[in-house]
Amino acid sequence: MSEKQQTFTLSGVSCAGCVSKIEKAVNAVPGVGEARVNLADRTLQVSGSADAGAIQSAIEGAGYGAEPVRRSERELREQQHAEEQRHYRQLLWRSGLALGLGVPLMAWGLLTGEMMVNNTGQQLAWGAVGLLTLAVLVYCGGHFFSGAWRAFRHHNANMDTLIALGTGTAWAFSMLVVLLPQLLPEAARHVYFEASAMIIGLINLGQALEVRARGRTSAAVEKLLQLQDPTARVVRDGREVDIPLEEVQVGDRLRVRPGEKIPVDGQVLEGSSLVDESMLTGEPVPVKKGAGDALSAGTLNKNGTLLFGAEKVGAETRLAQIIEMVKNAQSSRVPIARLADKISAIFVPTVMIVAIVAALIWFNWGPDPRAAHMLVVLTSVLIIACPCALGLATPMSVMVGVGKGAEYGVLVRNGKALQQASNLTTLVVDKTGTLTEGAPKLTDLETVGGGDGDADELLALLASLEQGSEHPLAEAVVAAARERNLELLPVSDFEAITAHGVSGTVKDKKILLGNRKLMQRENIDIAAWHERAEELADLGRTAMYAAVNGAAAGIIAVADPIRDDAKAAIARLLRLGLRIEMLTGDSSATAEAVAQQLGIDRVHAELLPEDKEKIVGELLKKGERVGMVGDGINDAPALARADVGFAIGAGTDVAIETADITLMRSSLHGVANAIELSRATLRNIKQNLFGAFVYNTLGIPVAAGVLFPFTGALLSPVIAGAAMAFSSVTVVSNANRLRFFQPTEVQ
Repeated sequence: MSEKQQTFTLSGVSCAGCVSKIEKAVNAVPGVGEARVNLADRTLQVSGSADAGAIQSAIEGAGYGAEPVRRSERELREQQHAEEQRHYRQLLWRSGLALGLGVPLMAWGLLTGEMMVNNTGQQLAWGAVGLLTLAVLVYCGGHFFSGAWRAFRHHNANMDTLIALGTGTAWAFSMLVVLLPQLLPEAARHVYFEASAMIIGLINLGQALEVRARGRTSAAVEKLLQLQDPTARVVRDGREVDIPLEEVQVGDRLRVRPGEKIPVDGQVLEGSSLVDESMLTGEPVPVKKGAGDALSAGTLNKNGTLLFGAEKVGAETRLAQIIEMVKNAQSSRVPIARLADKISAIFVPTVMIVAIVAALIWFNWGPDPRAAHMLVVLTSVLIIACPCALGLATPMSVMVGVGKGAEYGVLVRNGKALQQASNLTTLVVDKTGTLTEGAPKLTDLETVGGGDGDADELLALLASLEQGSEHPLAEAVVAAARERNLELLPVSDFEAITAHGVSGTVKDKKILLGNRKLMQRENIDIAAWHERAEELADLGRTAMYAAVNGAAAGIIAVADPIRDDAKAAIARLLRLGLRIEMLTGDSSATAEAVAQQLGIDRVHAELLPEDKEKIVGELLKKGERVGMVGDGINDAPALARADVGFAIGAGTDVAIETADITLMRSSLHGVANAIELSRATLRNIKQNLFGAFVYNTLGIPVAAGVLFPFTGALLSPVIAGAAMAFSSVTVVSNANRLRFFQPTEVQ
């Protein structure tokens, strides 16, 4: 059976412990390659050949619910959004009811101090309160208890287990006090109904705030989805028909009018227009499109009507692949998360043991009333130790960071790359197509006469001579003539002279174009141009001499121009503390000239593809953390070998598939943006993990009563519940700060 990607929506998932149990269960299914749970949006990504039914059964066998995603991405997002809104309102309602009971009870205790049961009247009153609290536990906290029961049936323990045990124990002890007060000493006849109600209310409130904040983390995918129109206008049998986007097929002819979005990838058949591609490429200037030009789904048609043929539809479009890449990256793990995963997997059982041991210590050696103190300690430890914040610490930051990257045209393939990009020490950069534009252009044209008319006349002759050649330098000459709207004339007696140049007859004139060797062979005096040729060579340009009817006519130079923003981008990368090394298959002289203009002092020239990969390997052996930037097939081995490979988005599909990070714009500023974003994301993750670890490390001992000898008081279960609930909100809110990230230089 073939390899495939499957997505499942999950229910009953509440903490990092749930994540590890689901992944363990699914990875044990035959045919599963990898299973990744995203706690932030409650989804499961599975690769491999396993059947969806077997995966679903494994998840249900672990005590959780699962449903395969068979809808379109747009429909799934709409359903998730509707479900989140419903869940948010439900949590607020449950929180309001629970706090509506808990707050007055707590106020009663604080104002009157009467929370004891010492007579029949108090038994009846607190018995009624106990029944109300039971109703709150069932209606407002029933999902905690059902989740705990499912986990128990499957020999698991999770966040629900801790909440159910804590609130259930407080209620059960209080009912024991109400029903059989004589079994307890007078000082221990204290009821804790307010603790159960308040804890349920506060945790529901915390989860509601978490759901609301969590919804903002998927804003990047939402924006990308908004680039897709739900319908497309197809031309069939001479009629234009609007059909759902999902029904468009390869080969369909589609019409797009001004102001409409391109629905699928294709090629223009008729018409011309300016197309705004900034949503996909980040390039702000609209691109002129005409017959034969490619169109990408999600781009905006500005001012003309286009008829085009569909070439890629559905999941094959560039936009769909970008959305998929962003989603996969958002659900991936960063290496720093492994510690949290390992701790979370054993956290809940450990906490239960700690709670029982602490309770036994208080019951056997604590001060009176021992039973009451034991209950407070047991409940507080169980409640405050819920590892929600720990489980959310990394996925929330990764989701926001990856999404923010997509906004700046930086597509991160996985969480590992996102983390490693923050630690790079050396950046290896390919020259052609990365630092330069990748296409030779005519940069200089000087004639014996020196006038513009002479220049145009000579260029027309040279372009006419070169029009039949496929050499890149010839293409640059012809392109320059066409830009000036010069007429190309017929050529006869054309000859390509290996390693020298070309010759031919144009307009009854004998034309020569080539290097010094060609001029010497034909006895053309070019002594007056030697110095200028050397100056051009020092600038990294390829100089060629031109002769007409046996006499020197001028000199031209062709070069691959340096990108307009390359120098500023290199300077920015250097400020970020990176060493820059340039790799190129070009000549040493050209490479050195380009490097000097850009401020790069380490150059490797005249390289083969395997040489580039070898140099990256040597840097890695020296202990450098290496990033590689390239755009061509010959860069793929080096991109794969580097710690982080950056592919220029305008490059080849092979380079993009090999790289860890794809830059939608052909600018090195994208690399700087990616590194700055990576550092900001990792800093955010460390803040979250530190907060979560400190919270649990300090919270559990305090709940267990280590401060009692100094303060004479125990941590209230209500305070423990509030702290637990709002620790998750703090983590989610801190992760959302990344939404305000901006590069140091917005490009």
